[in-house]
Amino acid sequence: MQEGMLVQKPGTRRYSLGPQLFELGISATHQFNLKDICQPVCAALAEQTGDTSFLFLRSGFDAVCIARIQGAYPIQTPSVPVGSRQPLGVSAGGLALLSALPQPDMEAVFAAVEPRLAAYGNLDAEKLKDLCMMAKRLGYATTGNHAVPGVRAIGLPIFDRSNTPIAAITVAATQSRMDARRIATLLPMLKAAALEMTRLLHQ
Repeated sequence: MQEGMLVQKPGTRRYSLGPQLFELGISATHQFNLKDICQPVCAALAEQTGDTSFLFLRSGFDAVCIARIQGAYPIQTPSVPVGSRQPLGVSAGGLALLSALPQPDMEAVFAAVEPRLAAYGNLDAEKLKDLCMMAKRLGYATTGNHAVPGVRAIGLPIFDRSNTPIAAITVAATQSRMDARRIATLLPMLKAAALEMTRLLHQ
């Protein structure tokens, strides 16, 4: 339990598999190297948009940044380092993953991450639920000032063969650059990248 391999169900003597086993499975499956498969698409997205693109992997109740590619625009937002992890819902990638989960799984995440949310711009479970509802309504996730102050990002989930959201791709820019018009311009590129990554993973 201390290493995250198992999770004890509250009030019982029952256990379930923990988030670290998920990461071990990803690491052990050599033919399914998500970063190697998806990074070229991530790089192409950064070149297209001029902004910073990120690839996130779901790890239990967290989203882990596994790739970051900077574009050519003079002001970049590379402040989320590769290898960093944040609760699902904090970053645009984490929110894309969270909002794509079935409702019971979403509720389990809300309960699990709530104690950690105050460190991210006074975010709480209710605000996170509102962000998920907005993501479902818009068809994409968007966050600003939670993961990184002064930065806004948009994200979409990537699904495996069983239609489970396992990763997410995002584009980030400064708040002033990422306005509604800019989001409308970026969305077709982001959707094409997410579809291409999903296609590659299904081969």
